[in-house]
Amino acid sequence: MSLTDHLVARIRETGPLSLADYMADCLLHPRFGYYTTRDPLGAQGDFTTAPEISQIFGEMIGLALAQSWLDQGAPGRFTLAELGPGRGTLMADLLRAARAVPGFLDAAEVCLVEASPTLRAVQAETLKDHAPRWLDRAEDLPEGQPLFAVANEFFDALPVRQFVRQADGWCERLVGLRDGTLAFGLGAAAPQPALEHRLEDTRDGDLVEICEAAPPIVAELARRIAGHGGAALIVDYGDWRSLGDTLQALRAHERADVLSDPGSADLTAHVDFEVLAGAASAAGSGHSRLTPQGVFLERLGITQRAQALARGLTGDALDTLVAAHRRLTHPDEMGNLFKVLGLYPTQAAPPPGLDR
Repeated sequence: MSLTDHLVARIRETGPLSLADYMADCLLHPRFGYYTTRDPLGAQGDFTTAPEISQIFGEMIGLALAQSWLDQGAPGRFTLAELGPGRGTLMADLLRAARAVPGFLDAAEVCLVEASPTLRAVQAETLKDHAPRWLDRAEDLPEGQPLFAVANEFFDALPVRQFVRQADGWCERLVGLRDGTLAFGLGAAAPQPALEHRLEDTRDGDLVEICEAAPPIVAELARRIAGHGGAALIVDYGDWRSLGDTLQALRAHERADVLSDPGSADLTAHVDFEVLAGAASAAGSGHSRLTPQGVFLERLGITQRAQALARGLTGDALDTLVAAHRRLTHPDEMGNLFKVLGLYPTQAAPPPGLDR
């Protein structure tokens, strides 16, 4: 049996699936799920994230969190967490850079929120010198101590539902069957209380995405930060408010059909940062102004760090560094597509690189 067989049988038994249910099976099915069966990152995988492009990305994140730790009085014990840590590359680079801040590593309890057994094994090797603790969910993060956290390309992989506005309500986009093959269709029009505020900026035919899993996760981070101190950096592609179909499948670094060979491609959708910020505020923490990744990294000194590394390089190694810096910061590459949202206690300053 394949995941396609499983999905077809499920639809025949219970009816069309929401896009969120379809994505959840494609990504995390225990036997056939994309993340549960492979390491998807790097040249041999399906996509590349910022930490895999260059060490300087993780270094900037590490120094920003370490400075926030200093700004909040250098608490003697805190949770240092990453949600969706991939191969552990970002955390490794973060820890290496933060070693320059006396006391930071000694006070840190490293926690990784990771659902994939395959990636956990890779992370264990990458971070074998730091004794990380693995957690299944953000809700499992330690209570009662400051939390300094990063989530890079985590929220874009959470399942979304899609709704199309019609004159008599919202129609949910569903995954059903046409001639025995997976196909998109629309459910019946119905009111959607969660989309009432979107009536002001949408017209009939517009599509809006909802990620129901994201706000509770942000609320867990924000509640700990509001109550005990800390900061979180959320880095992802998206914007302040979602509009239109942003769902995409990536296979071998190329766009693929979302419904073709489910479980073999990464599925992601743009992040609606307005929703994340609202969840943080409701849970009691402050949030920064949404900031393009390129601006954030330049404020932290990424160009100066790249120049320092470049002094010892020539040839292909130098070209690779220059290309990595451009890819991370240039507006035509990841610099504008990716955004950064910071969470912090309302009485504290935002993390470095971000504004209120």
